[in-house]
Amino acid sequence: MRQAGLKARAARIYRTSPGSHAFFLAVPNWGRTRQVQRADQLWVADITYLKVLERWRYLAVVMDRYTRRIVGWSLGHHKTTQLTLRALSRAVANRRPRCGLVFHSDRGVEYAAYEFRTRLAALGIRQSMNRPGEPTDNAHMESFFHSLKTERLYGCTFVTDAELRRALHTYIAFYNQRRLHSALNYRSPADYERAAA
Repeated sequence: MRQAGLKARAARIYRTSPGSHAFFLAVPNWGRTRQVQRADQLWVADITYLKVLERWRYLAVVMDRYTRRIVGWSLGHHKTTQLTLRALSRAVANRRPRCGLVFHSDRGVEYAAYEFRTRLAALGIRQSMNRPGEPTDNAHMESFFHSLKTERLYGCTFVTDAELRRALHTYIAFYNQRRLHSALNYRSPADYERAAA
């Protein structure tokens, strides 16, 4: 083809969505730049995939970035806005944050949905999202998922959702109450939060 001066014709693998660029630019990105001095000032959130036998399950988690404490989570069969709303609702019920809290996530449709954005606004929570090509904007959540999978889930086979849910509940309690973090001067999130208070 090169010798004949021919070039392959390739179909575009994606379509641009009119208005999506403007939509995401309207949501600020405080995930990396915002300085936090106390608990419940900046929460970070994400979703990961877990297996029960050969079926995928989805775990949505909300973390307080200052203390690294997991403040809410939800496990479900589908990766939907309802999953992220349940995790948010549990976090709000557990923490009762003041107005002005920043909620940072990636740009997934589960967080960008109008229903989710409306719920944040009703709670007085400001939304923040990653920018394209900046995976480190949500590094704290990625680090938690890595710890969860390597310290508790790797090598385990879960036959039922109940088994997986129990494992998550036990690990998250351990993570919050006893697991030491070098970034917290080798304290657990709960101890660090008590000391900061």
